[in-house]
This record gives sequence, C-alpha cells and structure tokens, in this order.
Amino acid sequence: MTEHFFAPCPRGLEHVLQDELAGLHATSPRVVDGGVHFEGGFELCFAANLESRVASRILWQVAHAPYRNERNLYELARGLPWNRWFPVGNSIRVDVVGIRAPVKSLDFVTLRIKDAVCDAFRAAVGKRPDVDTRNPDTRIHAFLTASEATLYLDTSGEPLFKRGYRSSTGEAPLRENLAAGILRLIGWDARTTLLDPMCGSGTFLCEAALIALDRAPGLDREFAFQRLAIHDDAAWNAIKARARQRVRKPDALPISGSDRYGEALKLARANLRALGVDQLVMLKQADVLEMRAPAPSGLLVTNPPYGVRLEDQNALAALYPKLGDALKKKYAGWIAHIFTADLRLPKLIGLSASRRTPLYNGALECRLFEFKLIAGSMRRQKRGAGDKSDE
Repeated sequence: MTEHFFAPCPRGLEHVLQDELAGLHATSPRVVDGGVHFEGGFELCFAANLESRVASRILWQVAHAPYRNERNLYELARGLPWNRWFPVGNSIRVDVVGIRAPVKSLDFVTLRIKDAVCDAFRAAVGKRPDVDTRNPDTRIHAFLTASEATLYLDTSGEPLFKRGYRSSTGEAPLRENLAAGILRLIGWDARTTLLDPMCGSGTFLCEAALIALDRAPGLDREFAFQRLAIHDDAAWNAIKARARQRVRKPDALPISGSDRYGEALKLARANLRALGVDQLVMLKQADVLEMRAPAPSGLLVTNPPYGVRLEDQNALAALYPKLGDALKKKYAGWIAHIFTADLRLPKLIGLSASRRTPLYNGALECRLFEFKLIAGSMRRQKRGAGDKSDE
C-alpha cells in the first residue's frame, strides 16, 4: 500500500533531500519550503529513517482535511483509529505548527488534538495514553495552513540528526544533517582530500567519515516506528543487515581536521572514537593562519566562529583578512567553502566568492560561501557576471 510521508530538513537543503529520497526509490518526491513530500510503503519509511543524512524526521501522514476552527480539528483527530497505530501504553506528545492558521492559539489547538486522541483511546479501549512532553514514545504532529490541516505520526522519534554516536558537543554545534547536506552541496566525492581547519567538535569530519564508509547514519540508534503497529521486525532486520554488509573498511580516509584549541580537539577526537573512525581521520592542533595545506589540491570546508558580542565581532573582523591571506598563500589549487552566519565575511576576507548559497542553521540565517583559490587571481576583482550577490 502506498503511504504519504513528509521529511522536513534544514532550509536550503530541500533539493539535496529530494535527490537522496529519489535514490531510496521514493515515489514522487516533491519539494516544498522546509522539506520534501514523498510516497511509498512502510519499508521505504524504515529505510529513509536509517539512510537519510539530510532529513530531520520522517513523518507519516494519517489525515488531511479542510477545517475552519478548533472544533473541526478536534473532530478530525477524534475520528482517527489511533489505537490501531500504537498501544495505549505509549506516552504521547502533540506538536502543532501553523501558517496563517485561523485559530486563536496554537497552544489551545495542541490541547484539543491531545484531548481528541485521548478521547478516541478511551472510547476504543477504556483507557487513555499518558502525556510526556520530554521523552514520548509517540509524537503526533499537526500542520495547519489557512484552510487545511494535516496530521502526522512521527516515525523517527529523536531527530534524525542525532546519529547515536556523539558523546559531547562544543559551543553552538553544527547539526549533523546540515553538515552532511553541505558536504553534498560542495560535491565532495569521498576520494578528494577534505580539510576542516577549524573543526570544533568535528561534525564535518564525522559526517564525511560516514559518507566515505558508505555507512548508514542511523545504524547506531532506535526509531519511533519500532513502537508503532506498522513495524515489521523481519523487514527492518533485513534492511539493517544490507546496510551493515555494504560498510567499507579502508585503512585510511582523505579527511583531516585541525583546531587552534586543544579542548575542541578533545571533543572531535571523542566523537570520532565513538564513531569508530578515530584511526582513519587525521587530527592535529594548529592555527588555520599558520598551517599548510595537506595536499596540492582538495576541498576545505569549515564553520568558523561568529560573534554575538561586540568584542567577538571586532575580533572576527580582524581575523577574516588574515584568513583570506592565509588561504591565498597556502591553499592555491584548493576550493574553500566557508559556512557562516556572519554575512560580513566575503567583504572582509578580501576574496571573491564564486558562489553564495543561502542556508539555515535552525532559525539562524547563514551562507555557504565558495572561494576558488587559484594562485595569483584570488583578490577581489571587479564583480563578474558569475559572481552575483544575494545580499
């Protein structure tokens, strides 16, 4: 049977996710702002949870209907066979998102949908599920437009960017699915040398290692669909077994990282160790302004710190020109990709960006800047036709 699903993702990565889902043989993957709608069976749902590097969740659509008010939403949820999809012993949480929704309060809608689910269970089995807003067994999502409501069951549970390996994070960590999407955007093919010279807790390094090993990002975690009636243990075990069989076992990877601060490197090393790739990825303590390129050519990708306080912003304003000089002198033949929320960077770094891709890290508007580091021609020239600013 064909089911309807929605996979949210970091904004700006929708087409990357569309390609990924098409590669998993999803039917009719369709991009909307913030995610991709697609169709398929439940085995596709299991595989998408296991394999997707870019999706934040995989949501199963269980209802879609027009509505006018909160009572319509209660009736829509009350009429669904929740007890056929998960047992009354599962704790629940309801999340509601609305765009121009004609309701007084999304919090009140959340309460009404929760009441409807509980009332449906009470009528069907004589008991109601408990509510757990922190660690529920089953999450119910509602999305409201001005005239239509869609209800989903969350088949993922914890967000998919939580891969299951991370032991700790540094300050303001880059989400794993955003890092994986950026690696896809820059065209890294797992054979080209990759360097993150300001690696922090190592998110780019870990995601690159998973890609290079062809290792499914969800192999080390559990999913909410395992607590739903749709779960098929035999099918799930077969999907996981195929994923495990294809994992590569190289002696080394063309991936390296560095950071100026030893504490950051400890976090990166701990995360790589938890992933089992600490012997495959090269790490060293070094200042990006002083270190030399590890190969004649390659891809540099990094998420440098950005300043919130004025003194941080001033320090970064002084860093960027030095970073531009270092890239020019020591990385000729490379392509640098810098992901940042600091939109001053291309003006201060003194290099001409060949591409600027808008992305979001959560709600934070960012850019992925590309700099082609060709010796002798990288200083900002008169803007060419191919260097268009979106700012």
